[in-house]
Amino acid sequence: MRLVVIAVGRLKQGPERELAGRYRERFDEISRKLGFRSLEIHEVPESRSRDAATRVAEETAAILARIPEKSVMIALDERGDSLDSAALADRLARWRDQGVANTIFAIGGADGLSPDLRRKAGLRLAFGAATWPHQMVRVMLLEQIYRAATILAGHPYHRA
Repeated sequence: MRLVVIAVGRLKQGPERELAGRYRERFDEISRKLGFRSLEIHEVPESRSRDAATRVAEETAAILARIPEKSVMIALDERGDSLDSAALADRLARWRDQGVANTIFAIGGADGLSPDLRRKAGLRLAFGAATWPHQMVRVMLLEQIYRAATILAGHPYHRA
């Protein structure tokens, strides 16, 4: 199964980018043994529209254009479900074992994801009730993906 993060906005040089890269590299080191083909990150430009609804619509269209068929989508949304790390690992393993080709993680811009995109998601995932900057969400997501892999591998990184 291929994991793909589609995020509105770019990570500029700095600590967030370095940390995101570190978790991605760590995932790559153990992922193939677990049946994960790759972890890809696709950045979608932020809309320049002055109108919030138009921004969300343009960003949603750009995200949807990047989602291949035979995919399950996880929408990062503060109104979503709060899963613990083991539950996320179980969900990824179940989809992998069911032959899902792609698991897509969608991270919206400053105005969030459209209601239509959230409805299409197989899972809406929240990192608590707080609203987080999309750069931080990406770092936290990559850490959770790496942690899920370590749980599935029986690696001591995750100590519950």
